Amino acid sequence: MIQILTSKLLTPKYERDIHDLFKQLSPDKKQNSIKALLSDPNNSLIFACYFTENKITGIASMCTYKVISGYKGWIEDVVVDTNNRGLGIGKKIITALINYGKELELSEIYLFTEEEKKAAIHLYEQLDFKQKHSRLYNLKLK
Repeated sequence: MIQILTSKLLTPKYERDIHDLFKQLSPDKKQNSIKALLSDPNNSLIFACYFTENKITGIASMCTYKVISGYKGWIEDVVVDTNNRGLGIGKKIITALINYGKELELSEIYLFTEEEKKAAIHLYEQLDFKQKHSRLYNLKLK
């Protein structure tokens, strides 16, 4: 079951589930509090979760933003529990975010993945994401 997680639905158990999943994706990255993220007044974060027997086994987040060129979404932090991969959970989560983006009338959705994540690349291509031929730069401020 896919659900858009809100601060009202967040429980300490779900927060632990998300924490554990994110560790599988990025074990060395510091995590922000999910509770704090969902309570942020900017309302730009959509957090999709896949539940298996009252446990979150897959997540992805999408931030939305408006700029001159359109109303856009950016998907990040996509991860499915290692014990549940290959079951189509990632596809269901991304499809839910795409559909939500259509409801919001986003003009486009971006995402990023590393070259070595072949399964993720295959999934995104199945869902009609196209590789954009541009350079992605970042500047770490913290």
